[in-house]
Amino acid sequence: MNEVIALLRSLGIPFTHYNHPAVYTCDEATLLCPPMPGAHTKQLLIHDKKARNVFLLIVMHDKRVDMNALAKELHVGSLSFASSELLFELLHVTPGSVTPLGLTHDTAHRISVFIDEDAWAIGTFLFHPLVNTATLSIEREGFERFLSHTGHSYAVLSIPRRTMSAATV
Repeated sequence: MNEVIALLRSLGIPFTHYNHPAVYTCDEATLLCPPMPGAHTKQLLIHDKKARNVFLLIVMHDKRVDMNALAKELHVGSLSFASSELLFELLHVTPGSVTPLGLTHDTAHRISVFIDEDAWAIGTFLFHPLVNTATLSIEREGFERFLSHTGHSYAVLSIPRRTMSAATV
């Protein structure tokens, strides 16, 4: 966590730091975290069948992603969640702590970042600083500066929402 905070400060990116009990799900965060202004999102690290293409999705916490429709949009056969080993390898996080702030560790730029337009429209993001016992609130401009620093491009798109019969996250 301290390395992320130091990096944000060195880049001149303003943020607000909130400490809270460890949370592993969005439901737990709703119950245990203090009120925090910004887009309450979840970050999903997913990949294609052979993990050649890895994607970090940033979506609103209550959105159920249609994985089949997203796979078609991304032109991959199917999508799976990253294993705990891949989470640690690429982002240096454990399950429950997935965050785009871990992109500093993806120096090979294996990860493609996709931000759902609903989250983007809010303009302030809430991200864990590599641990799930704190949350940082970062404005859109600061997040863009962070992504530029890591060398990761991003796309804002309408990530498909699942219908009752579709595969979901």
